[in-house]
Amino acid sequence: MTRTTRLGAVLGAPVALAAAWLAYSRWGIDHALPLPPALPVEQVTCDSAAAGRIACYVDRRGTGVPLVLVHSINAGASAYEMRPLFLTYQGRRPLYAPDLPGFGFAERGDRDYTPELYAAALRDLLAQIAPPADVVALSLSSEFAARVARDHPELIRSLVLISPTGFNRVRSANRVQATAERGRSAQVRRVLLWPLWSQAIFDLLASRASIRYFLRQSFIGAVDAGLVDYAYRTTHQPGARFAPFSFVSGRLFTPDAVTTLYRRVQQPTLVLYDRDAFVRFDRLPELLAERPNWQARRIVPTRGLPHWEQTEAVVAQLERFWSMLDERAPQAP
Repeated sequence: MTRTTRLGAVLGAPVALAAAWLAYSRWGIDHALPLPPALPVEQVTCDSAAAGRIACYVDRRGTGVPLVLVHSINAGASAYEMRPLFLTYQGRRPLYAPDLPGFGFAERGDRDYTPELYAAALRDLLAQIAPPADVVALSLSSEFAARVARDHPELIRSLVLISPTGFNRVRSANRVQATAERGRSAQVRRVLLWPLWSQAIFDLLASRASIRYFLRQSFIGAVDAGLVDYAYRTTHQPGARFAPFSFVSGRLFTPDAVTTLYRRVQQPTLVLYDRDAFVRFDRLPELLAERPNWQARRIVPTRGLPHWEQTEAVVAQLERFWSMLDERAPQAP
């Protein structure tokens, strides 16, 4: 066997596997699975001039300050991620849980998904639900919620951030560096969305095995089977890959979120966290020392989704936090 023949044999197998997966992705995988509602309540549509159609689960039976539950950003994100808290407060407070742009029943077009777009979506939703509201945001959506709290304080009474991103200790970046990094993330996104392999790559990320693997990093115990199944279904919808590829490319993260976002939040803010396989909280003590309106509680032992595995402990912290706000609120004459 000649060197050329051996090289062809070595390269041939991966090429054949890739071609087979491309074919299977195109003709063997259903990308329009039935998608049931994530929550057992009314679903409404909120139209945002900047963000398009936002789907939102609503239960208006409760009383008091509206409560908005905002899911995280990942390949299989949806309002289902906030299900334990939604079911806990159902009927007790006016409840809203959106599917953010690119996820669930929201608009999923091929467009430029950015932090500004997600903040605009949340801003426009909050403006329509008798603000100010208490907002609970998960992971990366904490940055979007903080951006709205910073720019539109009249819309948000308080923030609760569960396993928030943006607290990693990183080198400081100036405006030129930040612009360059955003340009690189846009290039990565364009490569991922190349028509020849875009759907096939996403199908690898959205397989049941992949979804279960990533969720396992966020659970101490067994991964919730319903969460896995809903994530699989919501990733197998037309246009499901567009927003996640913006996330994978890094385009949705705000450089130095502590300085540009979190330090400028004036509202009472509670951070709930413990260990997390995907983010660090290096700069959280620094912020707590600087900003008296911030506080934090560890929910032990958890790995990023404390409201799933330690629901009662999370609810106890929420009730304590909101009770303090109610005590400080001026009383009606």
